[in-house]
Amino acid sequence: MNETRLKKLLEMEVANPADPFLKYALAQEYVSGGNDEEAERYYVLLLHRFPTYLPTYYQYALLAERGSNWELAEELYKKGIALAQEQADAKTTQELNLALLNLQFSR
Repeated sequence: MNETRLKKLLEMEVANPADPFLKYALAQEYVSGGNDEEAERYYVLLLHRFPTYLPTYYQYALLAERGSNWELAEELYKKGIALAQEQADAKTTQELNLALLNLQFSR
């Protein structure tokens, strides 16, 4: 985890609390630093405050998989697929479907 980048992202988030990308970027920064608990806190916040922010579903599902929380990962992939279809995002729909299939076949 890059402490300088983390500090800057936290400052930007305070200045722009309604920007979902900053929360997502913070979650990703925490994931890269191995702080899964803090990353999950941001993903949960994103799901509650910005439920249509599509990138959250894939990345949070990956985190859930890494923690062996298969049920949560599957739920997130399915919700992400539904949202991607609703948003007519074929590429993300395909990526989430593939991730879901991989999860189902790897368990």
